[in-house]
Order: sequence, then structure tokens, then C-alpha cells
Amino acid sequence: MNDKPQSLRERIHEIVFEADTPAGKLFDVALIWSIVLSVVIVMLDSVRWISEHWDFELTLLEWIFTIGFSAEYILRVVTIRKPLKYVFSFYGIVDLLAVLPTYISLVVPGSQFLLVVRVLRLLRVFRVLKLVQYLSEAQQLTNALRASARKIFVFIFAVSLLTVIFGSVMYVVEGEANGFTSIPKSIYWAIVTMTTVGYGDISPQTPLGQAIASFIMILGYGIIAVPTGIVTAQLSRKEGAHITTRNCIHCGEEGHDVHAEYCKMCGGKL
Repeated sequence: MNDKPQSLRERIHEIVFEADTPAGKLFDVALIWSIVLSVVIVMLDSVRWISEHWDFELTLLEWIFTIGFSAEYILRVVTIRKPLKYVFSFYGIVDLLAVLPTYISLVVPGSQFLLVVRVLRLLRVFRVLKLVQYLSEAQQLTNALRASARKIFVFIFAVSLLTVIFGSVMYVVEGEANGFTSIPKSIYWAIVTMTTVGYGDISPQTPLGQAIASFIMILGYGIIAVPTGIVTAQLSRKEGAHITTRNCIHCGEEGHDVHAEYCKMCGGKL
């Protein structure tokens, strides 16, 4: 670790981005409570009788939270050495979307209700509570889904073909008299049946149609297990790694190994 005194920028970065210090943890706890309260306010504002009686108070609180989140976003941008890396990251986009609707509502009334996207920012609770093992598991799941993408695509393509075939067959077997008025609508029924949702708005009436429907429903249970098996097979190949909540001051990357001295993304000194 570097023993030279931290600059103001580095100190602010440590507080805003990391949860390993008391100040950083306090900041993130206050941030999470602010997010929760702001989402509650947006929800309350959508209730007519509450908004009619407390419109001014709710609007005032919303602007207080928005200004606070705007200041936090600016601090995150100016304290990181590669601001564009943060701006276009997942958290950067979510943080920006958390404040934009309020400003847009000045021009487009009603858009402030989009602020419920702030609930996504509660993902930061993983850092605050030091649940780094869950961050590791989340990374493993992401990697497994990415590695399984082609297999899942082939699976979805095959299921799509089956629904087209079964839908067309049911259109021929049942016909318009039994609610299967077109092939697209019959395909819709096949999708609902194969996924075992079963809305019941359309159902086969003929013995042959009911036999086909029974086969599709049984097939649906088998199909559900396929993507689960694909992802599970990938997950079994991954091993967990010990990581910390340290955040790179250069690019903002999180989830570094315990003994890492350099960022795994940009190579910057941690």
C-alpha cells in the first residue's frame, strides 16, 4: 500500500466509491436510505388522494433527493481518473437515470414516475454489507450465462420452431370454430401451453386436439429443465475467488482479489 498522504480527490473517491472505511460505509448507508425514501416518495406521489393533499411536500422532497443524487453523480465523475469508464458502466448509467426524469418532468409532465429506476441502485447494498461472496457468485453466474449464450440461443430457436409447428397443427385440427382463428393466435396458444402457463382463454375441444395439447404440456415440463441444465453445467466449472470491495480509482472496476496490487481491467495501481 502507498503510505503517502491522500489528496482530497483520492479521499473523496475512497468515501464515494468504497465501503471498506467507516466514512465510505456511512456514506453508502446514507445513500441507500436516501434511495429507499425517494422511491417511496415516487410511489406515494402516484396515489391520487395523497398527491392531491401533499403535492407541495412530495415535490419538495423529490427535488431535495434529486439535487443530492446529482451532486453524488458529479462527485463520482470528477473523482475517478477515467470518468467515461464510469459514465458508461452499469452503475454509471443507472445513477444518471436516477436523476434525469425529474429534470425531464419540467418539460414532459409525468415522467418523474420513471424515477422508480432508483431501486436498481440498491444493488450497492452488497458493497455496504461486505457481502463480497455474493459479488463473486454474481460474477460466476454472469460468466456462466455468457458462456452458455450460444447453447441457449439454439435452444430458444428450437423451441420457437416447435411452437410454430404445434400452432399450425392445432389451427388445422381445431379451426376457427374452437377459437383458433389464425396461425399466429394458435402459435400464441402453443407458447402458453408449452411454458405451462395455461391462461385458458383458448382451449382445444376435439379429442385429437386435447391429445396434442396433453403431449405439448408434458413436453413443456421437459423443456423447462434444459436451460437450467445448460447454465448449471457452466456454473459447476467455475470456482469462487476471494475478492474485496476495493474500487480502482482509475477506471472504477470493483471485485479485485484480496492481494491484488493492480487493477485487473486497466492495470492501474490500487
